[in-house]
Amino acid sequence: MLTPKISIIGAGNVGIRYAYSLMIKGLARSIIILDVDKKRAEGEVMDLASGMPYLSPVEIKVGDYPDLADSDIVVITAGKKQKPGQSRIDLVKDNVLLFKEIIPQVTKYAPKAIFLVVSNPVDVLAYAAYKISGKPSSEVISSGTVLDSARFRWLLSKHCNIDARNIHAYILGEHGDSEFPVWSKAMIGGILLKDYCPTCRGCNQSSKLEAVFEEVKNFAYQVIERKGETSYGIGLAMVRITEAILKDENSILPVSCLVDNYYGINDLYMSLPAIVNRGGVKKLLPLDLNEEEVILLKKSAEMIKLVIKQSGL
Repeated sequence: MLTPKISIIGAGNVGIRYAYSLMIKGLARSIIILDVDKKRAEGEVMDLASGMPYLSPVEIKVGDYPDLADSDIVVITAGKKQKPGQSRIDLVKDNVLLFKEIIPQVTKYAPKAIFLVVSNPVDVLAYAAYKISGKPSSEVISSGTVLDSARFRWLLSKHCNIDARNIHAYILGEHGDSEFPVWSKAMIGGILLKDYCPTCRGCNQSSKLEAVFEEVKNFAYQVIERKGETSYGIGLAMVRITEAILKDENSILPVSCLVDNYYGINDLYMSLPAIVNRGGVKKLLPLDLNEEEVILLKKSAEMIKLVIKQSGL
């Protein structure tokens, strides 16, 4: 058996960008791709395989559910597309029904794998995967706001003219319209942003920073308006989460995971800073949020709870 083994359910743009990034990074020795459109999946695999001489050895092939056996991670990108005139809630219900078909099969053939949910809405569908699978919550996570936080750090880096790798800042809550920035903990090179900004004096701090967050929140909409979908950024974000799991890094990432009495919030999936390692989510970090951020966190939780309730879970 070749390890690490990663299986991807869904050969759409997101799943294939992830597979491509995974191959370049050299993290997997075996990649299995499943899709209802097997012909398309085969074409994608053939295309990816053309670059094998330039990569670390990896076996990539199209498979069925039994081929998931012994997977270290199963990544779920499959999801229904919104039909003309269909409401967002009806779409969520359709995707929950789809997960009721997918998750039992994944659990049957890869019971020890970490489940990484990327299908939207990620918070609700990760919660669905947790409920349907019966797995420990630590082993069912979603990409959450890892991508949103990366966009946040990149846009701050452009504004401050600082390497994005030296900026530490989170977008938390829902991966969606109710997400919020944790300004009180944002740091540049070990200096809190609120202390860094006065030394820079390059802008109107409050208005410019709010504009940065608005750009983060609307970023995906802007990309979709221009090219119809987003996939490269999330593909790389998924690889970052994968790396933290496979290498047992104990990295801190804002993945969406089960919340248990976090500022009084319970029984839902939302993005919070979590220690991620070979077992999935080790634990959540207890951030000392300010009063405004606590309000935003709870408001975001209410939005997720509402959708969970409307989805029939």
